[in-house]
Amino acid sequence: MKKLDLAIIIYCIFIVLSVMYATQPIQPLLANEFDISVVKASKFTAVIMLFLAIAPIIYGYILEKSNAKKMLMIASAILLITNILLANSKSYETFMFFRTIEALVIPAILTSLMSILANIDKENIKFNMSIYVAATVFGGLVGRVISGFLATNFNYEVVFYSLSFGLFISLFFINKLNYDGEANVVKPKISDIVLILKDKRFFMIYLLMFCVFFVFAGVLNVLPFRLKDISSDISEFQISLLYLGYGMGIIVSLFSKRIINFFKGEINTILIGLGLFIFANSFLLNKSVIFLFVMIFIFCLGMFTVHSVSTGLANSMKQSQKSLTSGMYLTFYYLGGAVGSFLPSIVYQYYGWDIMIYMFIGILIFISFVVFLNKGRFVD
Repeated sequence: MKKLDLAIIIYCIFIVLSVMYATQPIQPLLANEFDISVVKASKFTAVIMLFLAIAPIIYGYILEKSNAKKMLMIASAILLITNILLANSKSYETFMFFRTIEALVIPAILTSLMSILANIDKENIKFNMSIYVAATVFGGLVGRVISGFLATNFNYEVVFYSLSFGLFISLFFINKLNYDGEANVVKPKISDIVLILKDKRFFMIYLLMFCVFFVFAGVLNVLPFRLKDISSDISEFQISLLYLGYGMGIIVSLFSKRIINFFKGEINTILIGLGLFIFANSFLLNKSVIFLFVMIFIFCLGMFTVHSVSTGLANSMKQSQKSLTSGMYLTFYYLGGAVGSFLPSIVYQYYGWDIMIYMFIGILIFISFVVFLNKGRFVD
């Protein structure tokens, strides 16, 4: 693979993930702008998670035999236009309409990018996939921080105009990509899905990631409102800085093999990650913003440890149908994120932050118990 092609793909992943998560730290600002509840504001992230969840199953039928580069160009152009329209949206309904269109095209973009990355250099697929994961984490991190900075120093409209400019640059870069193959989109059969789910190892991994990402998305989506409750003077930029802990995902993805070796196996590492996750959640009840900032680093460390190890485990358990098993992993992962971006906001609105955190701790203790009981199934 040419270095230029890899750089273009990384940039495109980065800008798309920035678009995905740009609304998160400014949700209280948007809620105030459109005079809406926490629950309605949480849909800005939840709607994209939902379409990412159904993409591995539904998009196989829609995007079969599509040219990856062409699909990438068209979907990115739509995303550019919708971001301009988001900046000019004056009502919640209009904003939500254009955000839903973004939710439709983002899975197509990510599918194209992953396909190009996997096929343009088949000798280094594992390395390229780790690059993909690192780029998604970095995009999600920087997108949140820049969004908070621009919203604080200018206004929320500038956030979407700047993202549009970034997408305009990506269109220029995509045109330079040296790839003309089809997007590798799987067309799953119901019988194959049922067969995989009958394997209790896969079912456990999928349930694990649903629960973990449910909690992860729930905390990060409601966190801006929690911070505003603690201190109404806190700015969007200060809120966005709490997402710096998200960068732990890059470190964990790069050192996952060493972490597994240190804890002597995947399941042991997953249980340690869950332990860290439960520990961090327990301390999120604290009202100190500085303390929460530190805890989010441990929180993200626990989650990304579980995520990176589970991804490798799910991909190594079945030699055939790897595209389907990894697609189903993403479905459960993002379904957890979609429900987690929405349902906890209802709990928060009616019962408060503490009850929501207790709910998360209960879910994590339950899934830790399930993993521990099924530990023997993963011994060769």
